Amino acid sequence: MLIDIGLNEKSRELSARALRVLLGETYALYVKTHGYHWNVSGPRFNSLHNMFMTQYTELWTALDEIAERIRALGHFAPGSSSEMLEEATIKPDNGVPDADAMISNLVKGHEAISRAAKIGLKIAEKNEDIVTVDLMTRRADVAEKTAWMLRANL
Repeated sequence: MLIDIGLNEKSRELSARALRVLLGETYALYVKTHGYHWNVSGPRFNSLHNMFMTQYTELWTALDEIAERIRALGHFAPGSSSEMLEEATIKPDNGVPDADAMISNLVKGHEAISRAAKIGLKIAEKNEDIVTVDLMTRRADVAEKTAWMLRANL
């Protein structure tokens, strides 16, 4: 069916590609954060366990929003973990880092999401895709605020 939302096919494709990158980074960080929630230990266990749960819950919600925007643009969202992770620069850990390393790794992950969102924002702006601009702006905002809050724990 024809999609007539004020964006041509090429513009929708470029936004969808940028959103796939953001989706991949978000998914990789979601998995990492959830694993840290399960495996954190030490004297700050309770506060970090709860903070990580808040963060992975927010990331899970973001995944749905990003994927639905890809669909609204007329493209299919990745349907498997491997497909989502193809675009991610955030890599999984081998082993279980200590609490400070977990926090540092999550800071870097949120910074990667912010960078991906800002690149996507420029693409969406160039193509006058204001809905994707808004989504990218919100994702960068959340990522940067979360990174700041994590840094405060180091």
